[in-house]
Amino acid sequence: MRVVSLVPSLTELVFALGRGDWLRGRTRFCVEPLGLVDAVPVVGGTKNPRVDRIVALAPDLVIANREENRREDVEALRGAGLDVLLTGPNTVDQALDMLLDIGRVLDAGPAAAEIVTAARAALASPALSPRPRVFVAVWKEPLMGLGSLSYGHDLVERAGAVNVLGARPRYPEITFAEVSALAPDLILLPDEPYPFKAADGAPFAAIAPVAYVDGRLLWWYGPRLPLAIDRLRRLFAEAKPPDVNRGL
Repeated sequence: MRVVSLVPSLTELVFALGRGDWLRGRTRFCVEPLGLVDAVPVVGGTKNPRVDRIVALAPDLVIANREENRREDVEALRGAGLDVLLTGPNTVDQALDMLLDIGRVLDAGPAAAEIVTAARAALASPALSPRPRVFVAVWKEPLMGLGSLSYGHDLVERAGAVNVLGARPRYPEITFAEVSALAPDLILLPDEPYPFKAADGAPFAAIAPVAYVDGRLLWWYGPRLPLAIDRLRRLFAEAKPPDVNRGL
């Protein structure tokens, strides 16, 4: 099968399933696994793929994503007669189902099932008590945080924390004063989509302890999922539990 992947985490998944040699195209943001992916031709970015170049590759399957790729590009690819597998998990369980689906499509069911089994084992760990309240920053200017109705939100909650923006959908804009009022016990500053660095941490650290994390743990729902659950759970377990006397 000839495959083009327009989703960085799913490009990594194709390799993890033992089908890296089937890839005929990727985006310039598809950089994992290091070294191995370099041999796969680049067909543009996630938001501006070269549709003509993809069509010329005559793939049997194009893997795309509702959030990372544009509707018009997906429609153009389908209009050219290509088979596009459009993904878009908003929960951990949906991501696990997606992994199994891609495994079946790529004739790699056992390899996909192995990843899913490891993820479910990580999810089965005892629940944290008390659960720390966590704010996850998504963008700097304007300041945006991780809300509900998203894969990242469900991952954070399933890994043992309470997302302080759980009552707001997707990726809402928010002020530092609002973050402070939500009283998080821990603030996560990932390195993607905005590359938060130590220089960005002061206003967050004035509110709560800050942890700088690999953004791929939060957003990449491919073979990293078991590792993401385990590392986030450990991070949350080390967070200071809620202070019952807060505000007194």
